[in-house]
Amino acid sequence: MFFRRRFRMHQTLFMHIVNALERRYTYFRLREDAIGRPGHSPIQKCTAAIRKLAYGGPADMFDEYLHMGEMTARECLMYFYQGVIEIFRDTYLRKPTPDDCQNLIDMHGSVHRFPGMLDSIDCKH
Repeated sequence: MFFRRRFRMHQTLFMHIVNALERRYTYFRLREDAIGRPGHSPIQKCTAAIRKLAYGGPADMFDEYLHMGEMTARECLMYFYQGVIEIFRDTYLRKPTPDDCQNLIDMHGSVHRFPGMLDSIDCKH
């Protein structure tokens, strides 16, 4: 039997992303539809995009869970990844500097008590 590993993101990181997208793009703000009902919240839209990125699957897989149709789920994903790239590119989506690499090595050594984290990424011995 296949067991899928659950993806977990810290709530503070998730809310940081949601708030940044909501501030910058009207798509991620709570709006009303044509008859005045509230639409999907920024949290619902980001949850749909992250779940799609984490687990894959068909675009309409959120219909029952988030009450979101296929087209909306696709829009959420498209706007999410474009927004994350635009907002966070300079800070997080860049090539690591030598200082970044050293910080990772130091952190890994102190947490796991063995060095060589960056040497073993490719799993070749």
